[in-house]
Amino acid sequence: MARPNVIVILTDQQRWDTVGPFTPNLDRMARHGTQATVALTPQPVCAPARAALQTGRYPTTTGVHRNGLTLPAEERTLAHHFGEAGYATGYIGKWHLARRDPVPEEERGGYRSWLAANTLEFTSDAYRTIVYDEGEDPVFLPGYRSDALVDAAVRFVADHHEEPFFLFLSFLEPHHQNEVDNYPAPDGYEERYQGRWLPPDLAALGGTAHRHLGGYLGQVKRLDEGLGRLLDALRSMDLLDDTIVAYTSDHGSHFKTRNDEYKRSCHDASLRVPLAVRGPGFDGGGAIARPVSTIDLPPTLLDAAGLPVPPDMQGRSFLPLLRDSRAEWPDEVFFQVSESEMGRGIRTPRWKYYAVAEGADPWHEAASPRYREQALYDLDSDPHELVNLAGLRSHLKESAELRERLLRRIAEAGEAEPVVDPAPERDSDVLADPVVRQGGLTPTRFGHQPR
Repeated sequence: MARPNVIVILTDQQRWDTVGPFTPNLDRMARHGTQATVALTPQPVCAPARAALQTGRYPTTTGVHRNGLTLPAEERTLAHHFGEAGYATGYIGKWHLARRDPVPEEERGGYRSWLAANTLEFTSDAYRTIVYDEGEDPVFLPGYRSDALVDAAVRFVADHHEEPFFLFLSFLEPHHQNEVDNYPAPDGYEERYQGRWLPPDLAALGGTAHRHLGGYLGQVKRLDEGLGRLLDALRSMDLLDDTIVAYTSDHGSHFKTRNDEYKRSCHDASLRVPLAVRGPGFDGGGAIARPVSTIDLPPTLLDAAGLPVPPDMQGRSFLPLLRDSRAEWPDEVFFQVSESEMGRGIRTPRWKYYAVAEGADPWHEAASPRYREQALYDLDSDPHELVNLAGLRSHLKESAELRERLLRRIAEAGEAEPVVDPAPERDSDVLADPVVRQGGLTPTRFGHQPR
């Protein structure tokens, strides 16, 4: 059998719970292919999450632990692995792993075909998309921004349909437009969704969702229509059955409920993302209910294409879970948080456990020798993470067990094993405190441009 083509579709800041009525094409792809129903980013910040998706390695391993850092030239990306196997490789859209625009060739992660901007939110707006080609020349792509990138992806596929190809298509949507702090949807789309639905965590906590969710969901809807057009184009070229298509996001959005911006927190609203894959090896795979990380996507794609998974990748292929739901697999996902605070945590099917470094500089420092337990959530009884159980005497046993698991995962990620101090002990009547009810986190402010 010929090697399959591979397309990765990456959205920016898309919540996991938008899959369904707003995304019929993605929903169909998830139901007919494979869906990881509990997928989490290893870092709810743009550049670190993207570095992990390119390399299958944790942000502290690649050195890209926050925004504004360049992916080191020696890091091996999916483009290197697929390119060495004879694939045509292409990147379209937002990169965010270089030091400037246009991105110099040595900072493009090995991609041969290039039509991208490092910070697409600053080189474009909703109806004016400027990216750069291989010669670092600006290229104007007409149409609504996500449509323009889909058009470019269709052209790439048409140009390379006679050879195996690997394409990474990276959207800005549904990220906010930075300079206006708004979510510019296509004309008429915001009105269609404003006031239609409010996720339960946002309904409980407030934030800016009442103002922004219509535009946000309008962007999600248009992304889904673009996915449908790309799948139609593959079908028209007789490539659909021979192409793996993976869809995910770099992180979610909590709409200024957990701190004073949109992400950078330990909560599922920040961490949890959509993840669906269709095509050879994935069609009919069903739902993976066990938690997986998007750091597992690179080795999974290489595995599905019949290519060796490099031993230095820290993610692992989840293909065995498609064949046997009881296959050996970690019971927790490990994640890191930077910029707003320096944090480490794990998420199991039932529990979320999180610790924060005290007195650390989360912008300049990648890790800390000491953390303090900050959050414990029982996701079975509190799926929206509204009641922080950290320090409760009734849950000290659970905290102790999760603390040991967190320490093990920190060490497995290549960090020096730190000390994690327990939270101060308290009684259950403290739950009446409104800060505790809202997750135990007071708003934090940091002086760096959110991406």
